Amino acid sequence: MGRLVFAVAASAALCAQGAAGSAHAAAPKAAVEGELSNSLRTAITNAVGETDKPIENRFEARRRAREAAEDAIAVLRSEGYYANAVEAQVTETEPASPVVKVTPGARFTIQDPEVEWIAPAPAPGVQIAGEAVVGLANGQAGRAADVLGAEGRIVAAVQKRGYADVTSGERQVIVDHADHSVRPTFRIVSGDLVRLGGLEVVRPGRTNPAWLRRLAPWKAGDPYDPDDVGELERRLLDTGVYDSVTVALAGKEKASADGLRPVIVNLADRKRRTIELGASYSTSEGVGTDARWTRYNVLGRADTLSYYGRASTVDSRLGADLTLPHWRRAQQTLKGQAGLYRVRTDAYDETGVGVRADVERRFGKTSYVTLGASLDYSQTQELQAVTLSSLGRKLVTASALGAMALDRSDDPLDPKRGWRVEARLEPTLIAGADTLPYLKAQSQGTIYFPFDEKGRTVVAGRLKAGSIVGGLIPEVPASRRFYSGGGGSVRGYAYQAIGPRLADNTPQGGLSLFEGSVELRQKIGKRWGVVAFVDIGSVGSDQIPSGKDLSVGAGLGVRYDLGFGPIRADIAIPLEKRQGDAPFQVYLSIGQSF
Repeated sequence: MGRLVFAVAASAALCAQGAAGSAHAAAPKAAVEGELSNSLRTAITNAVGETDKPIENRFEARRRAREAAEDAIAVLRSEGYYANAVEAQVTETEPASPVVKVTPGARFTIQDPEVEWIAPAPAPGVQIAGEAVVGLANGQAGRAADVLGAEGRIVAAVQKRGYADVTSGERQVIVDHADHSVRPTFRIVSGDLVRLGGLEVVRPGRTNPAWLRRLAPWKAGDPYDPDDVGELERRLLDTGVYDSVTVALAGKEKASADGLRPVIVNLADRKRRTIELGASYSTSEGVGTDARWTRYNVLGRADTLSYYGRASTVDSRLGADLTLPHWRRAQQTLKGQAGLYRVRTDAYDETGVGVRADVERRFGKTSYVTLGASLDYSQTQELQAVTLSSLGRKLVTASALGAMALDRSDDPLDPKRGWRVEARLEPTLIAGADTLPYLKAQSQGTIYFPFDEKGRTVVAGRLKAGSIVGGLIPEVPASRRFYSGGGGSVRGYAYQAIGPRLADNTPQGGLSLFEGSVELRQKIGKRWGVVAFVDIGSVGSDQIPSGKDLSVGAGLGVRYDLGFGPIRADIAIPLEKRQGDAPFQVYLSIGQSF
């Protein structure tokens, strides 16, 4: 019984404390009075701040009023109001309340800003460049932030032109109450022109220092440019084989006899090996599992060697690939791949072995141009159109590749604004019982329109077209034709379900392709989102996409943001249902559909 009484009493005490806490919610430390613009009043109020502690006596009220007055004066001066009048007062009420009465006065303006170069002065061209970025015009408000920003721009402009040790001396700012002016004089100490030497690698780890030195975007003797030093750091980070990269200019004491200063590079390798496992599912393509074992920096030049395997209802593979970043030149990657594959679809079966190599020239993170070649030996099984008898082919396929992607969207996995354009050309030669040369071409464009600044509501659109020129349906193997339907094309239809079919309902594929999509994406809360979409697509026997016999799918989706990109779950129905089409399809994946 005693314990029960104690528990009740403790609970009552906690409730009383909670009620007391709620009674003293956060409030401004002092009231701000005076004829002020909305922006100035907001700035002063934010500087004064809030508190949830009650005032116990008049002494405490006066102290808060004085502190608030000091905060108000600091804001007024930073905004150019140097002739201000600020009074700290307390009310006659009980308990007393702190009040700050503010009269901002006239706003002072910038007049005749100057740059004074402290000896040794930089080259005349550098002085002109530094003075050109001051950006302070006579008559503009004498805000402290603008003055400091001008000084920072001058220093950055001088540093950009080789003066790595440039600093700002003690600036002189004359505030003249007679004409309400602010006259800043910036004193810039440029130091000597710095020329770059080679790299000093502090901790190379598994990286070959000779390869690392070839990656520097400058030659010995070039003037210092902070962008060059930053670019080397970006190039190393882009390889993905380091946990951290630090690139910085060495101090003056490190200069060589001929005056060159090295750049210090410090690398921290990531783990030598990683194992990745993945899974996918759709109602049309079934379950898929993936495994990848990756080794980093095996050759000492930020390379990546991977062994991978995939087992799925449709596409199973086993192979290896090697990636050599910055191959022969910066931002150029050589990728080699070799592997075995088995593809089982409603349209054809194919088993083969292939090798390929691509050289990718990258512009930014997601824009690139690629040239490549591949060679495959495969055995395919497909149905003949007229007799529906099985036709087996043993083929040697040699292909060249030219591809480009230009990405002006804001995010690779969850774009909210911008656009993308992609194109591929694949000249191909097939040798078997007969020899057939042809050209396969396809292109795709996507665009994203946000309805608000944060991109919580977005309309996204996609158009894709493809064509095979130089071959007819019987000649081009089924495994090389166009197909449509599924999670990456027209949702609501099974994989390869769109387009011409044989008499037994087997997908035939085509020589041309046309697809389009429209999505309305709406963010809900911080993590969740919903999507409504319509997809269209057609596959034709003619070489030119015509858009005839369009198949339309529509549906809804849910998105959950993981931080780096969303998990996607879509359900779609076919609006042009044909024999064998399921009433709906479900798709699970990572990232937006396009």
